[in-house]
Amino acid sequence: MKPLAHMAPFFSRYPELAAHETRTIRLLEPHAALAAGEYGFLELYCNEPTCDCRRVLFQICRADQPNKVLATINYGWESEDFYAQWLHGDRESAREVVSASLDPLNTQSKLSPALLEVFRHIVLQDRAYIDRLRRHYRMFKRAQRGSVSGPSSEALGSDSC
Repeated sequence: MKPLAHMAPFFSRYPELAAHETRTIRLLEPHAALAAGEYGFLELYCNEPTCDCRRVLFQICRADQPNKVLATINYGWESEDFYAQWLHGDRESAREVVSASLDPLNTQSKLSPALLEVFRHIVLQDRAYIDRLRRHYRMFKRAQRGSVSGPSSEALGSDSC
């Protein structure tokens, strides 16, 4: 997995929980451009202490090639209005965050569009999983606030990541 600026993997703070709660999809047969196999959706959260972006980046890898990122998906579970405000009025980008999108600044492959489709049509339909992402985000930020000092350790601001 390639490290991303301002983002850190959930498993870096919670390795045991991540081992049990990282989402995987097993395709029993080829789907679109995707080969049959198991795909892991590794969660990365913002490590900026004052940021409250309420989003997750997923790096998607095949289980048999864990160091090869096939797609990076940006997803936020809050309302479009929340992200439009966070993005200083950029409604188009806010829609992309809410609907899930391929992150233009990070690793993609020819399989990325198919993985985004799987993410949108399978993963995002699981409301319990979306609630888990919210919980993981809160845990990550709470642990982060515990490891920093100063006013940002008490409350998260709205600075962008």
